[in-house]
Amino acid sequence: MRANSANQRMPEKVAPTPCVDFEMLKSSGRRASPRRPVRGPPGCPEARKNVCRRRQPTEFLMVEIGVDIGGTFTDVICRSAGAPDRVVKVPTTRGDPSRAVLAAVARLKDEAGIEPGDIVRFVHGTTVATNAVLERKGPKIGLLTTEGFKDILEIGRQLRHDVYRAVLEAETPVYLAHGRFRHEIPERVAADGTVLTPLDEEAVLKAAEALVADGVEGIAIVFLFSFLEPAHERRAAELIAERWPDLALSLSCDVDPAFREYERTVVTAFDAYIKPVIDRYLANLEAGLEAEKVPAPLQIMQSRGGITAAETARQRPVRLFLSGPAAGVAGAQAVGAAAGVGDLISVDIGGTSSDIALIRAGKPMIRPEGHVGGYDIRVPMVDVNAIGAGGGSLAWIDASGGLRVGPHSAGSEPGPVAYGRGGTQPTVTDASIVLGYIDPNYFAGGTMTLDPERARAAIEKEIAAPLGLSVERAALGIHRVVNAGMTEGIRLVSIRQGYDPREFALLPLGGAGGIHAAALSDELAVTRFLVALHPGVLSATGLLSAEIEHEIARAFPCRLAQSDPAAVAAFLDRLDGECAALMAREGSLPGETKISYSADICFVGQSHYLEIPFSPTGGFAERLDADFRADYQRVFGHAASGALEIVNLRAIHRAGHGGAGEVPEAQHAPRATTTRRIVLPGYEAGVEARVVDRQSIAAGDTLEGPLVIEQADTTTLVPPGWCVTAIASGILDVKKIGAGERA
Repeated sequence: MRANSANQRMPEKVAPTPCVDFEMLKSSGRRASPRRPVRGPPGCPEARKNVCRRRQPTEFLMVEIGVDIGGTFTDVICRSAGAPDRVVKVPTTRGDPSRAVLAAVARLKDEAGIEPGDIVRFVHGTTVATNAVLERKGPKIGLLTTEGFKDILEIGRQLRHDVYRAVLEAETPVYLAHGRFRHEIPERVAADGTVLTPLDEEAVLKAAEALVADGVEGIAIVFLFSFLEPAHERRAAELIAERWPDLALSLSCDVDPAFREYERTVVTAFDAYIKPVIDRYLANLEAGLEAEKVPAPLQIMQSRGGITAAETARQRPVRLFLSGPAAGVAGAQAVGAAAGVGDLISVDIGGTSSDIALIRAGKPMIRPEGHVGGYDIRVPMVDVNAIGAGGGSLAWIDASGGLRVGPHSAGSEPGPVAYGRGGTQPTVTDASIVLGYIDPNYFAGGTMTLDPERARAAIEKEIAAPLGLSVERAALGIHRVVNAGMTEGIRLVSIRQGYDPREFALLPLGGAGGIHAAALSDELAVTRFLVALHPGVLSATGLLSAEIEHEIARAFPCRLAQSDPAAVAAFLDRLDGECAALMAREGSLPGETKISYSADICFVGQSHYLEIPFSPTGGFAERLDADFRADYQRVFGHAASGALEIVNLRAIHRAGHGGAGEVPEAQHAPRATTTRRIVLPGYEAGVEARVVDRQSIAAGDTLEGPLVIEQADTTTLVPPGWCVTAIASGILDVKKIGAGERA
């Protein structure tokens, strides 16, 4: 019996996983330590207490590390059973981001006494793949195509987003492989998978030799209909690897085995483009961890929101796009699960941008392709809408005299004017200081002192005086404009996909998320938002709660009504085998493996499809038909008739870690509650708000706004008419007073 999709409300298929051998861990050279009790095996009666009394002689500290690299800081979360989470922030090292990671490990040893040998799990979210494309810092690559198709990368789909420009620029990623780096190979596979023209092996070697002479570090191999018959691509790769073993190779039959030759060419070329970059980066990081004697294998966050072994990530690096934002969504998903809330909209507000995602019934929305560096890349990704709005977004007056905010940002250097590092253009953070939301003497937990007078002067000169407003009203205007942009971003991931945002709770994260959450909720008529334990580093936290996941999708073209259940079952068994092989590389898996399936369905004659979960049991075709038409109605707003066809079938294997972390113990004595005058919409003259240290709020406490809740990594604003309750997991549950609970 196969797994059943969530649509049928039936349990997923599970596969047994061997138990973790605690004796093996003890004998592996990891240092025994009496400092922390070990979590017992699943069958141990004391497991609920995190202490296995039977194993006291072999106790050792088991530490999990999550590392998220951002543009300014590298965030590290350190977790061990029975201890509060420890947060470390170190400056990101631009030239080699792995150096910041290793610096954080050294800092944990110096400040917390955590030995590298105690680390049993090390999970990393990286922006290296995305940055290589955005900055175009990948190496030279070559492209081998079927004879007659070498210009497919340049021709594309003939789409033009700006048709009125006098000089049109290429909207396809031609820079990946210019003309002389693209070679045609005599070979041909028909649309039914039969071989029409055998592979010319001599032509393969000749083309590869020319490319190597041109200095390429990788080659993408994309032959027509290879997703039906991959033999030619695999043979070409064998020939090249035998002579040039250090050359990175990407095969379309592995990277993207689906129809539409342009999309398959693009994603395979990008895979080849970033493969040497990712390989070098992970090799440096693994070598550094080994030198530090960290025994834990390196795991990497993928764009779908699941984690994988570094070795697998090397083989399919194109799946690392949006690794960081995906980690934030995974963190939001874990917080929602801990709070018992399945329908969430996460809003990750950093210094430069806001990343917005929708979580429905406890699962993030996944889109079949992403948009990176101005190009559509067919890689399954968490559906994150990124907009240029954050704490560092610049406020300015346009030519018509209107107030604008962003998308340009002050970044970290020079940063907001209040930083005193040479910035002159006011930012959203400067406005937050003027409005009283941020304490300039307790920014980033008191590690940085801001200058409020600089912020006031900049807003007065650049915004208030030209518009004839007071400084406070100008600052309030800056917030209203940036909030309006974020609100539209939220509507794009919700209303555009047929979901009413009023039925969801917001979950702010990032350094500025808590400041804007209530205002965004009011704009959307949302009555509830949740604040995590460590909102400012929730992306790093999400790495530790994410599941190990492997997904394989392959073309299975056929009419839905004519699909053969036996053929579908055999095809899914083949996909299961490939996923199981990838899961086996992960070593000991946490708990049981869950297996689910989906099909990409479209109307006959359409070019694009919707992914529909399903269970391949009796009558699955009828259920797929009904579910597809229901989703089509939701997404496009109208019903349609006509025959359907299957494009691809997909298998997804997951093994979960789960957990949003334990309630932290106090890291310091809570600061005394004070008051501060803040300016809010509807309260332009200001209102006295209590300023509360997050650690002074105990589980079960309920406080009414106006409040300013401060903690080291963020500030949460609770206006009048809202109340906040600390629930048992340590999460803050903020609700509109008098509103019926929707989420």
